[in-house]
Amino acid sequence: MKLQKRETFSYKRCGEPKYVKAKASNLRVRFKTLVETANAISGMQVTRAQQYLKNVLGHKECVPFKKFSGGIGKCAQAKQFKTVSGRWPSKAVKSMNELLINATSNAYYSGIDPEDLFVCHIEVNPAPVSSRRTFRAHGKINPHVSHLSHIQIVLKLED
Repeated sequence: MKLQKRETFSYKRCGEPKYVKAKASNLRVRFKTLVETANAISGMQVTRAQQYLKNVLGHKECVPFKKFSGGIGKCAQAKQFKTVSGRWPSKAVKSMNELLINATSNAYYSGIDPEDLFVCHIEVNPAPVSSRRTFRAHGKINPHVSHLSHIQIVLKLED
């Protein structure tokens, strides 16, 4: 029996030279906030996505929470996305911005101008949780769980 090499990207049409890929594994960022941040920048141009993420860090724009909106407070800035729930998830925004910077540097290396790229595919997957233990009063021990995530992003040249 011959073992096949497992494809690490779910986006299969990435072999063409007009695509640029980047991925990050085992990030200590919550899955739900990363999914909503990815949905917010999906389809944007790279320069607009980076500006949007910078505005989110400065609380000038918010990340709309549409799918995982349970327990999320209302935000007036979410009206532009036709929803009321929104937040400013800094860890998710910083990790997504670093991934976009990595993808644009991959574009420079491939000879593609990053100004012409837009985000055509983003996938966020939950990673296995990292479990530790914390010691409590009266000899008790509680779990201390870290939630990890994987991200992969594909940038495409505008046609």
